Parts: sequence; C-alpha cells; structure tokens
Amino acid sequence: HPEAQAFKQEALRLSSVLSHRGPDSAGCFIEGHTILCHERLAIVGLQNGEQPIVQPDLALVANGEIYNHEALRQESTKHDLGGSQTDSDSEAIIHAYRRYGAKAAHFLDGIFSFALYDRTNGRLIVARDPMGVTSLYQGWNSNASDAVFFASELKALYPVCDYIISFPPGHTFDSTGMPYQKFYNPQWKIPKHIPSAPVDYILLRESFEEAIRKRLMSDVPYGVLLSGGLDSSLVASIAAREVAKVSGRQNRLSHSSEGPPTPQVIQSRLSTFSIGLKGSPDTESALKVAEFLGTDHHTYHFTCEEGIAALSDVIYHIETYDVTSIRASTPMYLLSKHIKAAGYKMVLSGEGSDEIFGGYLYFGNAPSPEAFQQELVRRVNELHFFDCLRAHKSTMAWGLEARVPFLDKQFVDVAMSIDPREKLITGSRIEKHILRKAFDTPEQPYLPNEILWRQKEQFSDGVGYGWIDMLKAIASACVTPQMMASQPKHWTDDPPATKEAYVTQHDDPLLTSC
Repeated sequence: HPEAQAFKQEALRLSSVLSHRGPDSAGCFIEGHTILCHERLAIVGLQNGEQPIVQPDLALVANGEIYNHEALRQESTKHDLGGSQTDSDSEAIIHAYRRYGAKAAHFLDGIFSFALYDRTNGRLIVARDPMGVTSLYQGWNSNASDAVFFASELKALYPVCDYIISFPPGHTFDSTGMPYQKFYNPQWKIPKHIPSAPVDYILLRESFEEAIRKRLMSDVPYGVLLSGGLDSSLVASIAAREVAKVSGRQNRLSHSSEGPPTPQVIQSRLSTFSIGLKGSPDTESALKVAEFLGTDHHTYHFTCEEGIAALSDVIYHIETYDVTSIRASTPMYLLSKHIKAAGYKMVLSGEGSDEIFGGYLYFGNAPSPEAFQQELVRRVNELHFFDCLRAHKSTMAWGLEARVPFLDKQFVDVAMSIDPREKLITGSRIEKHILRKAFDTPEQPYLPNEILWRQKEQFSDGVGYGWIDMLKAIASACVTPQMMASQPKHWTDDPPATKEAYVTQHDDPLLTSC
C-alpha cells in the first residue's frame, strides 16, 4: 500500500473482522509499503508461534499447516541458512524461502495461504496450496492503483476493494517478478492427457494412510467428522489405527528411559462427530462405524428450524450463494459449533474423494474413459469454489481447522494418474470401486462390509431428507413467479435460476418472513 502507515488502523479493523478464524491471538507488522495482519488459531507451537513471525530479513503471516516442517528445519540447519526461532510449523515457510526463493511453495507439503515479506529488497511473496484447501483472495481498488490487498475471506476486502478474485490454487504471486507463477502442474493436469497407469491397490492404500498420518500433527485435541459414508469412515478407520499406535508407543515409553516423549498431543482414543436430523441415514451409519472402530463418538441432532435460522450466518461465513454448498454447509456449520465448544480445534474430513475417483453418480453417464478423466480434472480444478470452500469456511467460522487427507498432494497425484477405465461405473462396479477394493482386507478389516460397499449419499441428503424438502418448501411458498420475473438489478450478472436460489440470495427479511 503506498500509504501503509495511514492505512494501518483500517487494516487492523479489517483483520479483526476475521477474528472468528483465529481467536487465540492477533498481531500486525508494518514496514515500508507493506502491512501484515494475522488472527491466530494455535494448533502447533502453542507457546511461541505468534504471528506475524518477524526476523531480521523476513516477515511472515500464514494460515494452514506445513506437514514437512521438521524436514525443512533440518535442511535449513544443514545448509547453514539459519535456525528456528519458534516451534510453529509455519516458520518452515521462511526456511524454504531462504533456500529456494520464490519457488518455496513447491517444496511445502501441506495446506497453506501465506504472505512473506522480504525486508531486504521489499519483495512480497504470496502463495496458496495446490488444491485451494485454504481460502485466499486478492483485491484492488481503482482509486489506489499502486495498492494490492490479500485476505482469507472476502469480508475483509470488499470495504476497500472494487475488484476481487479468488487467488488461484497452486500459484505464487511475486511483487518483483511475473505476477503469477504456477508451482503445481502435474502431468494429469495437462489438457487432453489421459493417464494409463494400472491401479496399484497397495500404493493407493499406503499413500492414503500416509496422508492421514501426517495430518495428525497437532498439539491440541482433534477428531474426525464422521458421516458414516465411505470417505469419512475410511478417514476415521485409519486415524483410529494411528491413534492406537501412538498411544501404545507412548505408554511403552512412559515405562522406559529411551528417548524424550513426543511434544504432540496424545489421545488414548479417537474422537468422532456426526450430525443429522433424528433418524437420518448419516447418524445411524456413523454410529455403526464408530462402534466398529471403538471411537469416542458424539452424535448431534438439529431441526430444520435450526438450520433455517442459521442460513444467513452460514452464507455470511462461507461467502457463496451456491445452493448445493449452502445445503451442505449448514449442518457442517452447526456441527462445528458443538465440536469447538467441546474443546477441539482440529478435525479431519472426507472431502475430495468424489472428485478424484468419480464418486458422483452422474459419472456413470460418462460416454468414454477420456470424458470421465476430463470431468475428474474439471471437478478437481474447481474444488476451491465448492467443497474446499465449504469445509474450510464452515469450520473456521468457529475457529476449527478442517484437514482433508483425500486432497494430499502426493495421494492426489497417485489417484489421478490411474487409467480412468479403472474408475468407470458399470453394472458390476459401484462408484469408487478401486478405493473400496484397496481397503477390502478381510483379514484385518478397515470397515464393516455394509459401510465399505455402501452407495454414496450426498452430505445434505445424508443428514436427513427433510432438510432439503424444507428448503424447497420455503422457497416455493415465499417466492412467486412475479418475483422470479422481476429480480433486483444488481443480480443481472448471476441471477438465481431457482426459487431456492432466490431465497438464499435475498436478504434477511425474506428468510425471516418465510
């Protein structure tokens, strides 16, 4: 910003709008034309991980988790690039930058959005993780052409920006070089490329187990969002095994003098959480899975009326009018409130599987393997507009972080490099057949057969069909054909196509009157 000092108070005010994301502490750094503000949710490095992280040559603000932070720290020490000042995993971004410069993001394994200021040359580096699991936006003001703004949510930008974009996942912004550089461009993303690798069930299983293992990095209590469907149940199953391993190893260490205890939180049993209307398919299936796995399970019920009452808050937090996203975000938002109140700060969730394996039932209509693959790529490329946005913002509304192992970079590369013929839905092959088969190990079962081979429910359907029915009924009762025909002028760029979309896109009075 050309007048950074004068803008400081406004920057602090805008940052405080996002305090729900980071209720533990707040900080600000200002130098030259750069302001970095941060609202912190402390999960790793609780005692000394406040942000911005300021060092003599660099300053950093970051959201997310860097799973390979220990390796990056060791690499930095090995090459005499400086030691660590904090226990925060985010500091690894500084280590990566010192060695790799603007290409640092390529060497990060995790979910992240960060802004790093090089104090030596006035350079600003901004990057977003490959799948866009964390949210990040960039904005400009036509009356201040020399200024550029970044924030995790739109609500911190729209008061000062008249043009805003969703920052592209897998890209780096460099204020001194090419504005955007793609750091994640695997072969499967190349247009018209059709993978030909046969499915390796052992590789598929082990790479997913590793994706979950690395995401259990935490200094605070955590759990798993368990719907009872295939994806979340697999996450819970593997996480439960890992928790049991760590707990057993810690018990053995407590009776031995061999080595220091791990600094990370130790749980004797995995916690799982589900939500739905009473009698919903998800809560019943989730309970079966929890009993099979022996987790500490928590079931929450909501009413349609509670869901309707929360709609305006949900839309405020997720910042989209997409009907499907709102349907699914509402129960997730309500569940996150309960989880945070119970003392948890981090959960694992099952988003991404349907996009990389073709789990949506319409994939059964694919006319060819090539078309199937192209649709997979399109869905993965748009995850940050839909499922990632929903999972990230519905939970962060309450200061709860969602980690999504199906979107682990290494696992995605394994899954998306498989010949699409292996993923086709046919008369004899249910959706996500290869994923189910990879974990179909009768000698040491991950899940009961009725769950492992259960056909997919949409999340908003699985929580109870009455939820969708009520949304549609309210829209039908409140929105007349005349209202649909004479929509507000400011909707012309993206007019609602259905009555339900009209209700969610309208203001609060319409919701309350309905």
